[in-house]
Amino acid sequence: MSAIWPEIPFETWRETCSALHLYCQVAGKYRLARTPWINHSWHATFYVNARGLTTSLVPDASGIEITFDLSRHIVIAEASDGRRVEMALGPMSVADFHTRFCELVGRLGGTPEFDGRPNEVPDPIAFQDDRQIRPYDADAATRFFRALVAIDGVFHRFRTGFTGKVSPVHLFWGSFDLAVTRFSGRPAPLHPGGVPGLPDEVTREAYSDEVSSAGFWPGGGGTDFAAFYSYAYPTPNGFADEQILPTGAYFDRKLGEYLLAYDIVRKSSDPEGTLMSFLESTYRAAADLGGWDRAALECPIGHPLRPRPLNRKR
Repeated sequence: MSAIWPEIPFETWRETCSALHLYCQVAGKYRLARTPWINHSWHATFYVNARGLTTSLVPDASGIEITFDLSRHIVIAEASDGRRVEMALGPMSVADFHTRFCELVGRLGGTPEFDGRPNEVPDPIAFQDDRQIRPYDADAATRFFRALVAIDGVFHRFRTGFTGKVSPVHLFWGSFDLAVTRFSGRPAPLHPGGVPGLPDEVTREAYSDEVSSAGFWPGGGGTDFAAFYSYAYPTPNGFADEQILPTGAYFDRKLGEYLLAYDIVRKSSDPEGTLMSFLESTYRAAADLGGWDRAALECPIGHPLRPRPLNRKR
């Protein structure tokens, strides 16, 4: 796959990124309020599509899909009965966006009733009370979208090499990260909770099973730069020790995760290969040190029109 890996220096679009994060939280809270719960909160996430980010179909009214078009810089609400409404993305306050979004859903016959406070952000302000005018750098938003497309393709390819339980490739609007998670098939110790802005019952259900999880932050998720991350829960003994990793990857002891700067991947001679190496090496460390049954859980990376060979051990 030929992908574009644009520059997305976080400092130059920090305020726009924060605004877009909160706008996605508004739409995410709407989806969360209308969609039956799925394990690990997978019912609430967004997905990368050809326009930007989408909720997929929300079971409200005749069925409503919300799309953040990050090329044309509009939010599109479409109903399965053929109706479509949209609103422009631009400089505005979160309160303005919240009001306009609720009107958008209401015009399609939907129910714009949902929790009105953001999650997983410092010093949260209720959407309707956040009246600070925020900038909107359209070029930066488009470059972010193109980066997501490139990353999404590699994450999907990585996902094919696992026959065990594995998450979709999806964006969590709370922490604003694109992620993919593999599961050992065993239960995990009860999570202690305490994640800021996230109810303990949600956190504990999300981490009810042993996982190796990887993802991408545009910045602000514990780093001041765009970065890939990888962690294990529970963290096996020795996980933070030196592993065979691509150049530039390292273990951040404060975050408890492996990190690899997006710029290192972007500037490498083979961005897709560099990112895949990070995903594979950190997963292997988690699986080997955690005693996963890798022979039963893994398979060759998938290819078009090539059926997956049977794994008789399963």
